[in-house]
Amino acid sequence: MIYTLTLNPAVDRELTVPAIEFDTVLRASAWRVDFGGKGFNVSRMLKSLGTPSTALGFAGGKSGELLRDGLESLGIATDFVWVAGETRTNISIVPEAQGSYIKANEPGPTISAAEQDDLLEKVRQLSQKDDWWVLAGSLPPGIKSNFYARLIEIIQAAGAKVILDTSGEALEKGAMAKPFLAKPNDIELEKLTGLPVNDQAQITVAAQALQKMGVANVVVSLGKKGALLVSPDEDRLVESPKIEERNPIGAGDSLVGGLTWGLSEGLSLAEALRWGIACGAAAASLSGTEIGSRELVEKLHSEI
Repeated sequence: MIYTLTLNPAVDRELTVPAIEFDTVLRASAWRVDFGGKGFNVSRMLKSLGTPSTALGFAGGKSGELLRDGLESLGIATDFVWVAGETRTNISIVPEAQGSYIKANEPGPTISAAEQDDLLEKVRQLSQKDDWWVLAGSLPPGIKSNFYARLIEIIQAAGAKVILDTSGEALEKGAMAKPFLAKPNDIELEKLTGLPVNDQAQITVAAQALQKMGVANVVVSLGKKGALLVSPDEDRLVESPKIEERNPIGAGDSLVGGLTWGLSEGLSLAEALRWGIACGAAAASLSGTEIGSRELVEKLHSEI
């Protein structure tokens, strides 16, 4: 079984306007609502590949119900811990001609100690040997930076494996709990280690520094260049296939989805990463927040 965990999800509302203007009423010509959260995006990619997953996280109020209903309408099972606060809503205002935009993110509800304990207990009850868990995204207010580390210890004590996709202090503390794999991008890796990441050799050294913190395997996403795998057995750059890029937002989450799918199928890390790169490229080649189809992913995989 595969589980994805998003601690600070959001309802992402995007409004399209003729032009960005200030001190006036803007009238939207189009709008869309997406179910925001890195773990949710991983679950969507897994669904497209034909593999089920269960999406966990904190949810609250009407916005939380909207997230639950929206994910389940896509065929994604959910198992949320319901909190007293309201799940955040993020607002984007974009002009029809593209260019500059306005984006405002709410901080999210403050999660109480009792609500955190409820999630820890839920994860403890669900964790089983040979399962895969993806822990992804930022931490909501009220949660300490070692929370991912606590989750990793619970999950891996049960014999499951964790893929961690976060940044900053949450990644640093999480690494100390020795997850199976961490997936920072090059900028996140540079900020965490303080080491330069200007070329493949430097990125490898920075990834090895993350390994010394406790992570067995590191995948560094590099956008159009692909991703670098640094494991105890090999260092390997997997290049991305050539695409016409439309929207790279969420491509990293799709990469994690494809990588997790490959590992759950028993593939090697290098081969699983090839599928991850194909999934990320597929997402980047599509408009909006669309997820690549299995057919498109297979086509791009054959080109890597």
